[in-house]
Amino acid sequence: MKNTIAVIALSSFLVVTACKKNEKAGQAEKTENKATEEFVVDSVKVNDSTKITDSLKVSYTSKLLVFPSLKDKKLLDSIYFQNEKIKDFSKAGLQAYLDNEKNSYFNSVKNDNKDWASDVTYAQNWYSSSHMNLISNTNGYMHIQYVGSGYEGGAHDNYGFSERVFDLKNSKKLELKDITSMPKNKIEAILMKNIDKMNSGTMDGDGEVKNSEMLLVDKIPASDNFYFDDKNLYFHYSPYEIAAFAAGDITIPVSWEDLKGTLNTEFKERMKIK
Repeated sequence: MKNTIAVIALSSFLVVTACKKNEKAGQAEKTENKATEEFVVDSVKVNDSTKITDSLKVSYTSKLLVFPSLKDKKLLDSIYFQNEKIKDFSKAGLQAYLDNEKNSYFNSVKNDNKDWASDVTYAQNWYSSSHMNLISNTNGYMHIQYVGSGYEGGAHDNYGFSERVFDLKNSKKLELKDITSMPKNKIEAILMKNIDKMNSGTMDGDGEVKNSEMLLVDKIPASDNFYFDDKNLYFHYSPYEIAAFAAGDITIPVSWEDLKGTLNTEFKERMKIK
């Protein structure tokens, strides 16, 4: 009888303990889900065109990301660093900003080119395009790519990239020193060594052309235009930055092994780099 009572008591204890564990696990899951749900990313866009003359058409396209859950003004200023006029970071405020920029662009093209635009006798399409793209948000590091391009006459259009990573945990733009203590001159030596690891895809009559064959510089700068994944740190260069326009944009990887012994402790732990 005593044994039966003991078994019943033990069973009851295990059931209660299991329930409490499940309840805690459920609460932890809800907290985690809530944290995930709180980080919302939206966007605003504008896509419009106008005719300056019968032969000249001008288009304006732009997209800005919206982050309703981010409230730190210094962080938001850094995220919208290309748009210093932005003071209202709400969706309505950002949409109003884009509409105003579109109108300003159209007016500037009309006013700056009115003396000769009527002399254009063949069809031309000029444009201005800019986009913010969320590439990743991993371990509290948010990577945004900013792409801009345009054409206002000439041999070809122009385009460029800006890569930025934001440390959402510490509410700031990530700097190279937050990743590695390696001196820039040593990183630059690695960049030169790795220049051909990710070819841009440029071709000539003999086939693929190596990035190193199109360089315009003797030293590749370790710029702030970087991003990373679980394998490498990447430096991204726009046309003309280190090579001829024909080379396009060039990305050079620097592996975590290349930076071994110099990685910031917090960064290494958050990215789970061994």
